[in-house]
Amino acid sequence: MDPRTPWQALTRGDYLRGGWPWRSAGYLASGVLVGLPLLAVLLLLAVFSLVLVGLPPLLLLGVALGGAERRRLRLVDTEPAADPHRTPDEPGLPAWLRLRLREQATWRELAYTLLHGCVLWPLELLALAVALGGPLALLATPALLALDGQEVRVLKGPLVTTYPGACAAALCGLLLLPALLYGLGALAGARAALARMLLAPRDAELRRRIGEVTRSRARLVAAFEAERRRIERDLHDGAQQRLVALTMTLGLARLDAPPGPLADRLAQAHDQAGRVLTELRELIHGIHPQVLTDYGLDAALTDAADRSAVPVDTDIELPRLPPPVESAAYFAVCEALANTGRHSGASRARLTARHTGTLLRMEVRDDGTGGADPSGGTGLTGLADRIAVLDGRLTITSPTGGPTVLRVEIPCRPLCG
Repeated sequence: MDPRTPWQALTRGDYLRGGWPWRSAGYLASGVLVGLPLLAVLLLLAVFSLVLVGLPPLLLLGVALGGAERRRLRLVDTEPAADPHRTPDEPGLPAWLRLRLREQATWRELAYTLLHGCVLWPLELLALAVALGGPLALLATPALLALDGQEVRVLKGPLVTTYPGACAAALCGLLLLPALLYGLGALAGARAALARMLLAPRDAELRRRIGEVTRSRARLVAAFEAERRRIERDLHDGAQQRLVALTMTLGLARLDAPPGPLADRLAQAHDQAGRVLTELRELIHGIHPQVLTDYGLDAALTDAADRSAVPVDTDIELPRLPPPVESAAYFAVCEALANTGRHSGASRARLTARHTGTLLRMEVRDDGTGGADPSGGTGLTGLADRIAVLDGRLTITSPTGGPTVLRVEIPCRPLCG
């Protein structure tokens, strides 16, 4: 496995042959390039802060620098640092500022900005000067002696007047460079760890954001279910009723028409209207069955088992559950029974559904040939994602030769009792 940080790369024998020494040097050098203008801006804002004018720009500078530093961290850390900030609930700059002032991440970014502008970049400059400047100056001793012709002072230290001495200094630089590159990598790793600690989200912040995402997905599922029920209601109360009226009108016209071509065409139209009405009823039932809304998951699963192409033994005892749970569970069972009839070659299936007080458990088992692959386009992948939104789990066990067992578990509480 490839190393993620310089610290991990230092434990490998090919550290010097890879790109990590130069990535570490680039990270520290870019920190110096950022730190120089940052110090000037901080000094300017410090003057304005005496009259409380520079404090808001200082906070904004911290937020902007934090975003830039998280991107720069990729030089020595292959795992991206997530943005710790939340998205405001309302649009506009005032809402954004109020949220940022309440977030701990904003103040950590401000602390990092002050630390980087006043302390870190001088240390990085010193480390680069020692780790790269020193060995390179020693390596350049013979060339500098040749240019001067008489003597050269090595690192502001002893004078070198002979070529053997200059070659010895160059050899020292050649031996010293690898050791200092290891130190440079260790410093870059420590510097990156500090940046991640201050600029990346904390565990509590990540858990809060995950909770917000989960609640948002649950709201989307609830809205989706409400829209499904609205479409089903509109079709049931609108299009279906008009189609029933049309069918009755065609039937009456068919009875009143004398035998002949007109009666034949009315008969065809009446039959077609009847087929369309049947298809519309099946469509409405597939969108959101009325029995599920009126009587709950217990009755809806019993109805689905009765309509299955394969005989199904049922053992169902369920209270009324939250609508998103009932809908997701119902369609998962319907898909499982449909797959049993189409692909399994089973002669019989069994449906079990129980609620333990905090958990809905359902199981569909058949005596077919097995070998079902959930990733093979059976439609269960989308249902598994939908159940996962509810913190549930859908699993399939289908060894070759059978049996195939689909299990659904969704944590939930009954609506009453």
